[in-house]
Amino acid sequence: MRTLETLSGGEWVTTGDWIDVHDPADVRTPIARIPALTAKDVTRAYDHAERAFAGWKRTSPFERARIFTDAARLIRERVDEIAKDVTAENGKTLAEANGETLKAADFLEYYAGLARQGYGTLLHDVRPNHRTHTQREPIGVILVISPWNDPLITPARKLAPLLAAGNAAVFKPATETPLSGLHFARALHDAGLPSGVLNVVTGRTAEIEEALLDDHRIVGITFTGSNAVGGRIRRRLADRNVRFQGELGGKNASVVLRDADLAAAVKAVVAASFGQAGQRCTATSRVIVERPVYEEFTRLLVAEVETLKVGPGSDPATTLCPLSSPKQRDSVLADLARAVEQGATVLAGGAADTTGERAHGCYVQPTVLAGITPETAIWREEVFGPVLVVRAVEDFTEAVDAVNDSDFGLAAAVFTRDLASAHRFADDVECGQIAVNSTTTGWDVHLPFGGFRDSGTAYKEQGDEVLRFSTRVKTVAVHLGEPARG
Repeated sequence: MRTLETLSGGEWVTTGDWIDVHDPADVRTPIARIPALTAKDVTRAYDHAERAFAGWKRTSPFERARIFTDAARLIRERVDEIAKDVTAENGKTLAEANGETLKAADFLEYYAGLARQGYGTLLHDVRPNHRTHTQREPIGVILVISPWNDPLITPARKLAPLLAAGNAAVFKPATETPLSGLHFARALHDAGLPSGVLNVVTGRTAEIEEALLDDHRIVGITFTGSNAVGGRIRRRLADRNVRFQGELGGKNASVVLRDADLAAAVKAVVAASFGQAGQRCTATSRVIVERPVYEEFTRLLVAEVETLKVGPGSDPATTLCPLSSPKQRDSVLADLARAVEQGATVLAGGAADTTGERAHGCYVQPTVLAGITPETAIWREEVFGPVLVVRAVEDFTEAVDAVNDSDFGLAAAVFTRDLASAHRFADDVECGQIAVNSTTTGWDVHLPFGGFRDSGTAYKEQGDEVLRFSTRVKTVAVHLGEPARG
């Protein structure tokens, strides 16, 4: 078992207490341990960030870009090592972990380029002899809280833009999956990021929550996780002038219209539903099918699901990895049991997978449920596991209504050969991400990302939209004096 340090004030530090990290493929033996920082350690991290911000915000954007480019190169050079740790602590397949690692490098490269671009706008001024412009400035010290399901790409998505803009950060990775975030921090540190610009807080949230959330120097919090935790953070910030960016839950739907290419739709839906064992915020969890093709689509869907190979992420043959923890596995199994009690029919899967060595891991069979009504809890509530529900509707209008029958509004897809239906779907569905004949997952770094309704806040992630969260706009008017008379 490895013993790891965490980054604070430009130094790699330890503490007297430790937290074990487990592989969800076999939870019997820890694979690493990380420091369990105290509240005083968290306060010191904010001290470091406050001091570092004063210099970092004045650092040339070209120097910031150089650091980011070098860090991206280091991540690419270390891709095998990093991907193995992503798989070991999270459970996802090596192919998924490898893609996540390279995408983290993409984020650094993209925001290195964005740092070099203009940061304001020249504006007309009604007053004669005035030159007026806006300029964007960093806002200060930002707290970053990332989840366990995408333990490397989410920190990259959040940290790269806010650091590139000149902010400093205190970063709290998920306690279950800290190794990935530490790899990201090490790449930036080794590339020359100044001391204190990025500080990583590893620890038990219950023991450090007050120090983490209540520090007076926080000007923004970016959080990805559950609606319950996001709601608590928002309420805690209610009387403070602190920006909150939240990427929260989803109950994403794919619609299959009667004219769709059913075989292609099945492939896309299975990829979107069961990649990472369904532990993506954009995973498809509801499929809405026009009745004339419902039986044929369902038959093809179940056949495709039954080809998935359940196993550890480290096995190249695995196509369905374990869930990330015993707690997550048990939560998914409880949701399945309740769905059956409420009348759902199990078409595939429906139980834990405890075959052989899988008895020591967090495995759930890939599951397809039918017999679902809008009143069934699993139609409305996020499961975050390898579970897909299928429901028939009569026509396009009912399909759109079914998609919108949710408190969430993150991602949706439609499968059709009709261009008019595709555009109507994009216009009428109340989600932040719309796909046509494609998966609900897989957005690139330069594309704005985020949901509507209870899926998130108004601040988008990715692209240049994310800078609305981590920068402020200043308007500057300069009187040029009276023009010379010749």
